[in-house]
Amino acid sequence: MVTKLPKVDIVTTGMGWTGGIVAAELTKAGYHVVGLERGVERSIEDYLHGHDELKYNIHKELMQKLTKDTITFRNTLNDAAKPVRDEGAFVVGTGTGGGGAHWGGQTYRYFPYDFQIRSKTIEKYGESKIPAGVTIQDWGISYDEIEPYYAKFEQMAGISGEPDPLAGHRSIDYPTPPLKKLPQMKMFHEAAEKLGYHPFVVPTANVSESYTNPDGETLNACQYCAFCGNYGCEYGAKADPIVTVIPTAKKTGNFELRTNSIVTRVLYDGTKATGVLYKDTRTGEEFEQPADLVVLTSYIFNNVRLLLLSGIGKPYNPKTGEGIIGKNYTDHHTITGAIGYFEEKKFNSYIGTGSLGSAFNDFNADNFDHANLDFIHGGQIEMHLMGNEPIANNPAPFGTPTWGKEFKKNSLHYFYRNVTVVSQRAILPHKDHYLDLDPTYTDDYGDPLIRVTFDYTEMDHKRNEFLVEKCNEVVKEMGADIIDTIPMAEHFGGRFTFQHDGGGVIMGDSPDNSAVNNYMQMWDVDNLFVCGASAFPHFGPTNPTPTVGALAYRAAEGMIEYLKNGGGPLVSKK
Repeated sequence: MVTKLPKVDIVTTGMGWTGGIVAAELTKAGYHVVGLERGVERSIEDYLHGHDELKYNIHKELMQKLTKDTITFRNTLNDAAKPVRDEGAFVVGTGTGGGGAHWGGQTYRYFPYDFQIRSKTIEKYGESKIPAGVTIQDWGISYDEIEPYYAKFEQMAGISGEPDPLAGHRSIDYPTPPLKKLPQMKMFHEAAEKLGYHPFVVPTANVSESYTNPDGETLNACQYCAFCGNYGCEYGAKADPIVTVIPTAKKTGNFELRTNSIVTRVLYDGTKATGVLYKDTRTGEEFEQPADLVVLTSYIFNNVRLLLLSGIGKPYNPKTGEGIIGKNYTDHHTITGAIGYFEEKKFNSYIGTGSLGSAFNDFNADNFDHANLDFIHGGQIEMHLMGNEPIANNPAPFGTPTWGKEFKKNSLHYFYRNVTVVSQRAILPHKDHYLDLDPTYTDDYGDPLIRVTFDYTEMDHKRNEFLVEKCNEVVKEMGADIIDTIPMAEHFGGRFTFQHDGGGVIMGDSPDNSAVNNYMQMWDVDNLFVCGASAFPHFGPTNPTPTVGALAYRAAEGMIEYLKNGGGPLVSKK
């Protein structure tokens, strides 16, 4: 039996970054928000004495347990998809904070080219430059329009950084200075500058100094302990929803957090979303929560899955190209580059943060001429010092046996004598890559799992080949004695390890090519907003969180306007 609860202004379906931002902004505006979260509530106290690689990095303590819920994966439409059960291969946060609790903290903005990729590519190179089957489109928003929201996210999160000389304009400086430049970073900068490139220190949510944000929440200075990615920060030095936006929402008195609450359906009367159906994961009790606004704030897989399970929007069909829900799925988990080994230099391999490092973007977006290249877009060349934990990291030159005396000898010798330079690349959508409901496998409650169909394209391989050569060039200029190139597999192998997935509920300027407008409002259900990287029409070159956060701030602004004006579409249909 379903218990029907009193109606509220807004209900959200997850309490990571997007749920936290929506809750903070709407409650500050005076609205009553109920935040539903399938996991438990966490605080900084839960992270104390958490420097345990086995518990957090290997056994994934903060992540969704794949025995209860997962995804299925296949490379092509003709393959049979199988569930992903390896905890090291599929990492999705759960509990308050979500992915924002265990992220590394890299905070790059996307480039102006990203938001108008189709029109700018055609303008410069002609439509024939876009390969057959590649379904890129403009996002329905320009960089100039999203820039104020990037700034708002950075000010809230206390981002530490210095400007990238090749990035889009900034209306305001980073709120805190960049992290310290370690010896390996100085070597990277010197090598890049000798080669004529434009390096900068990576912007980060691991805050370089104590900082109080505009909402009055304080972040402490980073200790460079390197327990960031896969861990919560016990110092409160990493921007995390549980130390920023969720406390802000709570202070208003207008926010109600309900944990252990998994949303199973969006309730829909054919024109409006009327609320959600959810279960208490401890008791199995089922509740209906009516609301004026329903906001999907889960990770992309669950955003798409909830829409498909609820019968909202037309599912994408890759054979006909019709439909929109599930379209333009992109995965951003393949990072390749070069490892350099040094005989005469030794580094402190333990110090670091989730995003300490340096990068340059001379071969990113359309910062270089693609006229004689057989790919579009590009990637960032970067080096990170994340602290090499001893279980997961035993670097040794290729050709070293993977066990025995020789492995032990080389691992000990090179542990302090290596650097890795990698490229993060843009991933562009293809007509055959999409999300749908698996016809075979279900979760604990009997609902179909989401099915991922994805593989590398020919252009992915060409872009990778070009960028890896640049990584090799930098490592060589740094003076490495041995250089190993990290190979890219022929096919994507199904490791979804960083929460870098996009698409499925994509944004655009028309219901003909998108599910949501540039306020994340569904075109055909105007009181239903879908926040997160599910809106990305393609995956930009770097980490998604700042763009997710910026779009969430814009969405929250739109929700307030919607409620004040009595509803209706926030953007006119073209």
